[in-house]
Amino acid sequence: MTQVGSVLVVDDQADRASALVAALDDPHHRYEITPEAPDIEAVLGPDSPWDCVICHVELLNVSWASVRRVMRNFDVQVPVLAVTDHRDMDSMTTALGLGAASFFVNPVEKPGLVRRAIERSVHHRQLQRDLVESNESLERANTELSHSLRILEQDQAAGRQVQKAMFPAHSLKAGDYWFSHRILPSLYLSGDFTDYFKVGKSKVVFFLADVSGHGSSSAFATVLLKNLFARKRSDYLRRDDKTVIDPVEMLALANRELLELHVNKYATMVVGCLDYEANTLQYSVAGHLPKPVLMTPDHIEYLPGEGMPVGLTPEATYGFEETLLPETFMLVLMSDGVLETIDEVDLIEREKTLLQRLGGTLEKPGDLIRRLDLGEVTSDDLADDIAGLFVSRGVG
Repeated sequence: MTQVGSVLVVDDQADRASALVAALDDPHHRYEITPEAPDIEAVLGPDSPWDCVICHVELLNVSWASVRRVMRNFDVQVPVLAVTDHRDMDSMTTALGLGAASFFVNPVEKPGLVRRAIERSVHHRQLQRDLVESNESLERANTELSHSLRILEQDQAAGRQVQKAMFPAHSLKAGDYWFSHRILPSLYLSGDFTDYFKVGKSKVVFFLADVSGHGSSSAFATVLLKNLFARKRSDYLRRDDKTVIDPVEMLALANRELLELHVNKYATMVVGCLDYEANTLQYSVAGHLPKPVLMTPDHIEYLPGEGMPVGLTPEATYGFEETLLPETFMLVLMSDGVLETIDEVDLIEREKTLLQRLGGTLEKPGDLIRRLDLGEVTSDDLADDIAGLFVSRGVG
């Protein structure tokens, strides 16, 4: 028999929510509609009366970045089913970023699929309650968990050393240009990764990647990206395969390999190829925020660039950008973890604040890190990994 459960539908359009409940035609569960859920912990936390939450991702006057920060501060127990009326990357990225259990486009048209997802969620919540009610089972589980955690920490510490060895060992000088980096992980292992290396007589290829999620699975995806660029660099040297110096082609390859890996991970990236004799930069952006920042002695700006993250859809496309580099500049690439250190709720305001903090006299990367108040932070201080890649000319 189907488990009886309670389902909360969060949608600020009452007619749309009512139409969804009617389409589900589900007598086995109790449904309640609300235009908002101001107390997120009460709805999604361990003491929640709800077995499943259906949330429309196109709510008005809602900052999903704020919701995500709040969710990090408590134990999310209630499965969330994200729904939307339109198939677009913003809706999908929002759902993935919030850790939705399932994602449905036009759910009214597929009520059977939604009902099955609700049944799974209700069953999951009942198992949680049964576990809490059994003290002996809980004690045994805690003992086993503590033991597993010690093993995991040992494995993560070893993995961290391996991952550190994958990063560039030192700064790179190419002609008049310097390349350097900084990684600040929020856990032992980081989903952020960067690399740079010389190719041919006058080029340096570099990339910055921010893999979704945290921990071992995200770090594993960075290994794939490192290996991909190393393989294509070898192909350039041995077979004159010029793919590695084509940012668009490299993003297309990364997209295909992440999809074929079937690890449910995606990554935002910036890939570039700098010609230090011609003083030109060719690059491509794959859904990455913040965008690359170009600093000169009298100006600072975000460079243009659009594209989808890699690993989300085989139909992803990437734009090609090219710019002539000035005599004196600093190019700053950072993962979105740096935006989480800024208090503003609105993304546009946080991006403006980041430019303000970076603005001023051109300084070495270490000084820029301190200017962002990141010089003394530890993993305990960070809600998300932070990676920085710095390319400079005529600075310091």
